[in-house]
Amino acid sequence: MARILVTGGAGYVGSVCCLRLLQQGHQVTVVDDLSTGYAEAVPEQAVLHQLDIGNRSELAKVLGKDRFDAVFHFAAKALISESVSNPGTFFDSNVASGIALLETVRRAGIKRFVFSSSAAVYGNPRSTPIEEDDPKNPVNSYGETKLSLERALYWYAVAYGWTVVAFRYFNACGATATIGENHNPETHIIPLLLQTAAGERPFFEIYGADYPTPDGTCLRDYVHVLDIAEAHMLALQVPGKLPFSVYNIGTGASYSVRQICHVVQQELGMNVTLKNGPRRLGDPAILCANPQRLMQDLGWRPLSSDLRTIVRTAWDWRQRNPRGYAGQVDAESVMSKR
Repeated sequence: MARILVTGGAGYVGSVCCLRLLQQGHQVTVVDDLSTGYAEAVPEQAVLHQLDIGNRSELAKVLGKDRFDAVFHFAAKALISESVSNPGTFFDSNVASGIALLETVRRAGIKRFVFSSSAAVYGNPRSTPIEEDDPKNPVNSYGETKLSLERALYWYAVAYGWTVVAFRYFNACGATATIGENHNPETHIIPLLLQTAAGERPFFEIYGADYPTPDGTCLRDYVHVLDIAEAHMLALQVPGKLPFSVYNIGTGASYSVRQICHVVQQELGMNVTLKNGPRRLGDPAILCANPQRLMQDLGWRPLSSDLRTIVRTAWDWRQRNPRGYAGQVDAESVMSKR
């Protein structure tokens, strides 16, 4: 059993990882400012502190209460279009506050760190599927901030004897029985399609139909959030003698926006009105992972990431939570119980 500090543990991927950590018998403490996360998403067995990771003095108090064995770092701003139009806030939140977190963690004597990075570090790849050692040329500031913190973590591992694992996610999607995607604003394809199917949107807008792909729409590698969480569980087993490891989390298969629309309509038995729109700023044409390193080194397998399972679990969660977390108890009452 380990004591794990999870930053951003009230977010989509972070909360699922908290759930899996608890199921494996670990103790979990969450730090989240709840600016985009939801207290309701944090499992009841976890301790939740509403706190900005850049607040060094308050974070130090949390770290001083328990001797933590590892940090899982998910907290970050992640809206791609905003990262293009307002990069300063991304460097402030993801890099400046990230370094504040690293320094506070270093002073607390914690030496195992698992970082939620992104496929956005690659930008427009020269070839696909993408391997971890391929060139990194981000096309938006979100990807640049993730790459910046990766580089900082490499030097922390070298200088301070840390064991760091960085995971570059491709498209996280799907849901568990209790946790699903609930972003505001929502920008991810599957939740948007489900909202359209449910009649909450008049149509689904395809952002760009003129990409150099077989049907003109972007190609992406979709991976179930449970499979992402399992990779994080395996990260705790990485030997301490390995200072810095980086892994893609994807399936090695890519699907176009139009293909995803077709699968959603097939799986739900509903027609979804589609309309072509302009390209979205900062969107590469193709992102597809080569996950072989993760499979070989840690024995990871994407067991839940077939498209029908992804769509069905996301739809089932949405049917149970039609208003998302807004339909559950409010954050203040959740916090008051902890």
